Amino acid sequence: MNDQIPKCALCGLAVEINGFSVQTSDGLMRFCCAGCLSVYRLFNGDKIIE
Repeated sequence: MNDQIPKCALCGLAVEINGFSVQTSDGLMRFCCAGCLSVYRLFNGDKIIE
């Protein structure tokens, strides 16, 4: 059932809304909220492909 719902790349919660994602050298990373996306950007800015 929930196997198709993507998990947040930072905290592991279900990603229930779109818009919080970033393309990286490791692939597309999806996040559950703006907070998780911001923390990921802070610690992994060198991996982000703009």
